[in-house]
Amino acid sequence: MPNPAAPPAPADMPPIQAPAPEAASTRPAAPFWAGWSTRTRLILAVLAIDAVVALFSCGLIVLNARHAVKVEMDASLATVEPLVAETIQSLRSPSPDSVLHALDLRFRALRHVRVAILDAAGERVGFSPAKRRREAHEAPAWFVGLIAPAPRQHDLPIEIGGERIGTVSITTEPLDEIEEVWGYARSLALASLVLNLSVLAALIVALGRILRPLDQLAAGLTRLERHDYTAHLDPPASRELAAIAGRFNRVAGALAEARAANARLNRQLLTAQDDERRRTALELHDEFGPCLFALEANAASVARLAGAEKEIDRARLSQRAADIGSIVGQVQTLNRDLLNRLRPHALGEVPLADCLNLLLRDFSRRHPGTAFEGRFEGLARGYGDIVDLTVFRCIQESTTNAVRHGAAARVWAEAEEVAEDGGRALTIRVRDDGRGVAPDHRVGLGLSGMRERVEALSGRFALDNGAPGTVVRIVIPIDPEHDGEDVSAPPVPQEK
Repeated sequence: MPNPAAPPAPADMPPIQAPAPEAASTRPAAPFWAGWSTRTRLILAVLAIDAVVALFSCGLIVLNARHAVKVEMDASLATVEPLVAETIQSLRSPSPDSVLHALDLRFRALRHVRVAILDAAGERVGFSPAKRRREAHEAPAWFVGLIAPAPRQHDLPIEIGGERIGTVSITTEPLDEIEEVWGYARSLALASLVLNLSVLAALIVALGRILRPLDQLAAGLTRLERHDYTAHLDPPASRELAAIAGRFNRVAGALAEARAANARLNRQLLTAQDDERRRTALELHDEFGPCLFALEANAASVARLAGAEKEIDRARLSQRAADIGSIVGQVQTLNRDLLNRLRPHALGEVPLADCLNLLLRDFSRRHPGTAFEGRFEGLARGYGDIVDLTVFRCIQESTTNAVRHGAAARVWAEAEEVAEDGGRALTIRVRDDGRGVAPDHRVGLGLSGMRERVEALSGRFALDNGAPGTVVRIVIPIDPEHDGEDVSAPPVPQEK
């Protein structure tokens, strides 16, 4: 029923449609056994195999029993006729009545067939047939229906001296044979059931012991998920599960080491900014402070010389101007060094190889007692800001360590682009002839910073003794987006 209070929609407004149902996920539904345990699945698999084997065995038993019953019925029918002739010949005075009564008594003991003796008039001879003695447990009707062949009846004439005195009516009776088969099948089924139950019980116990390490593994993974990296698994007796437990322990140890390294880096990062600020403040105080004081003093001297009543001493004024220019040059150098430490000013503006050559020339100016050599041919103009800065900082830090801690007289730095694993990579090597790496050396902020920078770019970092000196080896994969950038660049500005 429409709502009379609702305003009519404008004519040009499209009708509001109900939101389309969310597209059904193409992900197949999980099977119904997805939540079952491994032990339950294995036990059910064994039960399914037992059921298939039982059905196959039952079918085989039924087929064999049908064939055996048919063979028995045919054999019983074939034995009746010789028995009739033998009975007649065994009688001394084979009168019709004596022959018929003898046959009736003789055929009551036969199995698998029911024999009726009829006289010439078709009347039954002898007493009523004796009731068949049944076993305590007869075969059920469904089992009889599966095995029993179709009933067969055969009439055999009884003749003495060429005269027919009666008839032997033979009807197959497979119930005895079927009851024997039923007893055998029942015993076999009972034995199989007991055996399968015993195997199943043993399997439940064995699987519980075999799969117990998996429960311990799940508990260990839960501890790892909760950031408890002290989890440890005792290796089980199974070789495969022992290998899994060993790998789990190694992963837990690696995670613990990574967590400890991250904690150390976090502590270092907490103080790195303050350390950099402290170094900058010391440089401003120790370097810039005296320069500014000297500028102030020279400026005051110039003002006094300019304001004197006597003639201006041009020589002294020229000396003060020269002093001011020298101090300004010193301030510019200090300012350039400070800015270059905070952020290389040429990086990204000129080719990477030129920036690295400028870096080594700056080291040569500041450390004239050490020889610095670089080989950076074949590098692209740049590989992205992060990669370029990482290469620059790693060479800068390695060279600084070689001079400061290794007391090296010679430092070689090289970087080149090489093919690696179907792609391209930058390889950096910095060697020196200094004291080398001490066996008990501590990893400081510089080395850990280099390692973190390189590993953040999926690269590899190694520090080895070079006999003599130290070798820093770095490999950084190249992003295909920056591969093959233009190497042409404007000329590098010369230092002043």
